[in-house]
Amino acid sequence: MVSSGLEILFDGTNIARILTGMLRVAEISICSLLIGFLFGIIFGILRTSESIIIKLIFKIYLEIFRIMPLLVLLFLFYYILPEIFQTTISNMTVSIVVFILWISSEVSDIVRSTLISVSKAQIDAGRALGLSKIQQYRYIYLPQGLKPIIPASLNLITRVIKTTSILLIIGVPEMVKVGQQIIEHYTIKVPTASFWVYGFIFILYFILCWPISRLAKTLERQVAK
Repeated sequence: MVSSGLEILFDGTNIARILTGMLRVAEISICSLLIGFLFGIIFGILRTSESIIIKLIFKIYLEIFRIMPLLVLLFLFYYILPEIFQTTISNMTVSIVVFILWISSEVSDIVRSTLISVSKAQIDAGRALGLSKIQQYRYIYLPQGLKPIIPASLNLITRVIKTTSILLIIGVPEMVKVGQQIIEHYTIKVPTASFWVYGFIFILYFILCWPISRLAKTLERQVAK
């Protein structure tokens, strides 16, 4: 019989369930980040286009998916759109799609900012050498413009990992959702259940995010030099 908060973690399969939730967080984060970064880089490059129409399209995209609260997007994709189109979408699919849209909009803004900051003198030199627009991106824009985005990208990764906690509202069994279920089961018998369970989850989030945060700060210093 469980008599203390610490024993809750070791009772039955509780630790295994929380660690499974941690793997679910990693799964959603990695999948969303890989696809989101790919689209974000492409969109960021397109946003440097001289076409007013292309700039307008991606400006609207950025405003919708970067500024709109993720909670609203989750409700929209999980409850409203399936109701409108008379279909069902799994909460995992909705989570990944919403995160991809959010990540790609964030990355596109970072990429655009770094690309337009590339030295105009080097761009003019490339044009003087007869480089085409594609060659300018290959030899000038991308080598110089993408390197500074690495620290900002690492910071975005930690934000994505931490933001997965809101997925409990659509029933995704990530760490916080699993922890909530465990606490509800023990809270009457062990009033301190939330302290131990959420404390353990805090440690797991720290393990996931701290190394990435430290790496981001190290790279920021290197880029500054």
